[in-house]
Amino acid sequence: MIPVSTDYPDEIAVAARPADERVWVPQAPNVWFRPLMFNTVTGQWCNLLKVTAAGIVSRHRHPGAVFGYVIEGRWHYHEHEWVAEKGHFVYEPPGEIHTLAVPPDCDYMITLFNISGAMVYVDEAGRQTGYEDTFTKIDLCRAHYESVGLGRDYVDQFIR
Repeated sequence: MIPVSTDYPDEIAVAARPADERVWVPQAPNVWFRPLMFNTVTGQWCNLLKVTAAGIVSRHRHPGAVFGYVIEGRWHYHEHEWVAEKGHFVYEPPGEIHTLAVPPDCDYMITLFNISGAMVYVDEAGRQTGYEDTFTKIDLCRAHYESVGLGRDYVDQFIR
């Protein structure tokens, strides 16, 4: 009989919407993320993105696939005709540049994103202007959680 491995990380089961608002990490004006999982082996990260104003959130691309599920509100990409609304599933192919925006008639959205690899911010010419990945997200969380009194290590519960 082949032994079954027990050498694997613990599972994660957390409330998607935290009771403590300090868990939301500011990312940009009117934009926050709530970490759910950071995989430091594969570079995958899952979070909720919350936007509380209409307008452009970011222009970016990903080297890996991205999956999303809209929990509240709606948003779209300037480069596409569709609008992602509450209950919609979204697949983003690797390499595509898109500009995420919340439409003028919506001032609140929350979407679950499952991202493999980085988020590369680009300008109108497609030149890289910045990036985020599992490790930069962890660093943002550490700084934020320390500043709001949760402690730098609060983020450790989401790291795998």
